[in-house]
Amino acid sequence: MGLLDKFKLGLGKSSSSLSKGFKNIFSKKIVDENVLNEFEELIISSDAGADVARELRKDFENFKIDKKLDDHKEILKLLADKMAIKLLKYEKDLSLMGNANSSVIVVSGVNGVGKTTTIGKLGKYFKDNNRSVVFGAADTFRAAAIDQLQVWAAKVKVDIIKSEINSDPASVAFKTAEFAKKNQIDIALIDTAGRLQNKKNLMDEYKKIINVLKKIDEKFPNEVILVLDATTGQNALNQVEEFSKIHNITGLIVTKLDSTAKGGIILAICKKYNLPIVAVGMGEKDTDLHPFKAEFFAKALLGLNS
Repeated sequence: MGLLDKFKLGLGKSSSSLSKGFKNIFSKKIVDENVLNEFEELIISSDAGADVARELRKDFENFKIDKKLDDHKEILKLLADKMAIKLLKYEKDLSLMGNANSSVIVVSGVNGVGKTTTIGKLGKYFKDNNRSVVFGAADTFRAAAIDQLQVWAAKVKVDIIKSEINSDPASVAFKTAEFAKKNQIDIALIDTAGRLQNKKNLMDEYKKIINVLKKIDEKFPNEVILVLDATTGQNALNQVEEFSKIHNITGLIVTKLDSTAKGGIILAICKKYNLPIVAVGMGEKDTDLHPFKAEFFAKALLGLNS
C-alpha cells in the first residue's frame, strides 16, 4: 500500500464527512453568497478553523469562475493543490531526524494522547530505518507509562533506561542521554509527564530536564516533540498554547486521525502556531505512524485518488 493510500485509509472519516457536504454544494447551479457561506461552514466543521476556511473560500470563489460546479473533481483537485501549498512548509522530514550523533528527542504531551505509544512507534520507525535507539522512561509519576514503554522496548528490541516510580525524571533523562552518547546510539527517545493541571510543577520539571541534558551536550535536546490527539479537536490548540509556555516545541505529532472526522485540525494548528508536523498516527499497528506529507494529506482529506 502506497503512502497516499495509507493517508486515505487514515483520513476516511474526515473525508467521508466532507464529501457529503461537497456533494450538496456541487448540486447547486449558481455559486452565490449562500453557497460560499455553506462552503466556509463545511471547512470549519472539519476543525480547520475560521482563518483557513476564509482563505479556502477565497480560493474556491476565484477558480469557480473558470470551472463549472458540475466539474467537481477538477475543483477538488484545485482545492487540494491550494491546501497542499499552504501546508508544504510545515513538512518536517522524519527520516532526517537523528542525523546528528546521539540525537536526543524529548517527547511531551498530556496524558491520554498516545504519547508513550507514539514513542514506541517512533522507535520502530527509526529501527526500520537502520538507526539505533534507546528509550528513556522519564514519566516517572505513572507506573503504567513505565510499564508500557518497557513493553514497547521489548517489542522493538531496544534498550530502556528507567527508574523507580516517583523518582526524579531529570535523572532518568540524564542517564538516557549519557547512555546514548557513551554507546554511540543514534537516537534517544525520552518520555515525559503530561500533568497540565499542575503546570507550575510541570514547568519546573521540564526546565530541569532540559538543563541536565545540556550538561552532557549543549545541543541537547536536539528535538522537543509535542504529541496531540486529533480527536480532541480545538482542545489540541490549547495544548500547543500551554506546552509552548513550558518549553520550545520543534515539531508536532498528531495521533488518532483515523478515529475522527475532524482531520482539518492539522490546518488550524499549522496556521495558528507555525509549527512543523513531524508525523501522523493513523491506526493501532506499530507501523501506523507515517511521515507527514502535505500533498497526500490534502488529497486524502478531500477524497481524491491521485
